[in-house]
This record gives sequence, C-alpha cells and structure tokens, in this order.
Amino acid sequence: MSYGVSAALQAAVFQQLSGDTRVNDLSGGAIYDAVPVGAVPQTYVALGPEEVRDASDRSGGGAVHRFTVSVVSEAAGFGAAKTLAGAVCDALDGAMPSLDRGCLVGLWFERASARRAGTGGAVRQIDLKFRARVEDD
Repeated sequence: MSYGVSAALQAAVFQQLSGDTRVNDLSGGAIYDAVPVGAVPQTYVALGPEEVRDASDRSGGGAVHRFTVSVVSEAAGFGAAKTLAGAVCDALDGAMPSLDRGCLVGLWFERASARRAGTGGAVRQIDLKFRARVEDD
C-alpha cells in the first residue's frame, strides 16, 4: 500500500472542481483546499477529511481513498447549498482527471449528509462522501 498518491489525488479533485464552470458560478469561485482564516464567503466548497486503505494486488500497489467535500452556506434554507452540492457531485462522480503520481482507476459518489451548523443553526453544511481507487506506478 502507498499513501503516496494522496497529494496527487487531492490536487486533481481540487482542479476538477475549480475547472467546473457550474461549481465556480454557484460558489463564486470559493473552492478551498484549506478554508482561510477570518472572513469567508457566504457560500463555499471545502475539501475535507480523508481515509485511505490498502487495495494492493498482484499487479502492484494501490489504495482506496474515501474523502469528503463540504458545501457550506449561510443562505436561507438548504436550496442554494443543495444546488451547489449537486454541481459538485456532477463534477466529480465518474470523473477521471489525470494525476501527477499514479493513476486514478475510478471516482464515485457514495453518500451525503445535510445538517444545520453554527450558532442557532444559521449555517447549512452538506458533506459529500466520495470513493476513489488509485494505483501507484
């Protein structure tokens, strides 16, 4: 098993989202690898936690990455957040971006959870869970 493809996968996911016109339009271009300190836009997309397990076989090293992409919004109701979450899902589910290291075998949507967060539940957060299978060259 190798965790070595992780940075390349994260960069590819970030690039895939950043290059998607609909995700950019709906988020106002606020797509973060790390949410900045201080004031943030009312609505944004953030790459989140990741879990990785070995998926090596006779042909070589590989891993399954399960990662989260969060849509966070202070807009009233869940409508805007769900629309953006749908665009994120459309941009990633089944996408095959190239990696700087290794190769992506597949990228799939697994599940989502929507909840109220923040003081008084004023923030809406939708966590989208994806699974990626990678092989390390």
